[in-house]
Amino acid sequence: MPTPAKLAALQKRLGHTFRSTALLLEALTHASYLQEHAEAGAHQQRLEFLGDSVLHFLLTDALFQEFTGEREGALSRHRAALVKGECLSRLARDLGLDAYLRLSPSEDKAGGRSRASILEDTFEAIVGALYLDSDLTTTRRIVLGWYGPLPARLSLTADSENPKGRLQELVQPLHGNAALRYEVLSTEGPRHAREYLVAVFINKQQLGTGRGTAKKHAEEEAARVALAALRASGHV
Repeated sequence: MPTPAKLAALQKRLGHTFRSTALLLEALTHASYLQEHAEAGAHQQRLEFLGDSVLHFLLTDALFQEFTGEREGALSRHRAALVKGECLSRLARDLGLDAYLRLSPSEDKAGGRSRASILEDTFEAIVGALYLDSDLTTTRRIVLGWYGPLPARLSLTADSENPKGRLQELVQPLHGNAALRYEVLSTEGPRHAREYLVAVFINKQQLGTGRGTAKKHAEEEAARVALAALRASGHV
């Protein structure tokens, strides 16, 4: 059970002081917690259901306003990326929700506090609780604040999910289709446990390297490093 001081710290991090701390606790309560704490009341699933719908609406509206020249298909893809489990679990970690989850001891021991699906559900439940505790305008302001600028959040999501594709998208308009190439620099380890070191080049300029147990994974890591380097240098 989070102490009042911990709940106050979480609310400060969320950017909202709950009129009903019971709603906040419900959003933080995984179903497994009730196995040993039946007196705790409800768990987060109903709030998750509500929060999912509220989140979809807020992001649909925000994307519609942000990307005025894009068609329905592109807007739908943007929204799908922003409500995908990986994105929501990352936001949950950014907010520190993992530290405040109420789990059964067995679920906690099994790594539930870091499980992406639980973090995703908790994030949606927090959105639902926030909506019930305040209003749509407040929820919009706070939730979109968690996301930050949507173009930047979408770029981060694209970098994570398809770094090679994202790098190609950025390089192609400036250097052409054939400018990018990946080269294996070394291969280490026995045949059944190989590790590849791969470099990515734009023409003759090396942008980054990556390691992986498969060439594909090493190439993806090299692309992530290259994307980070390009952004740090202000080239994209």
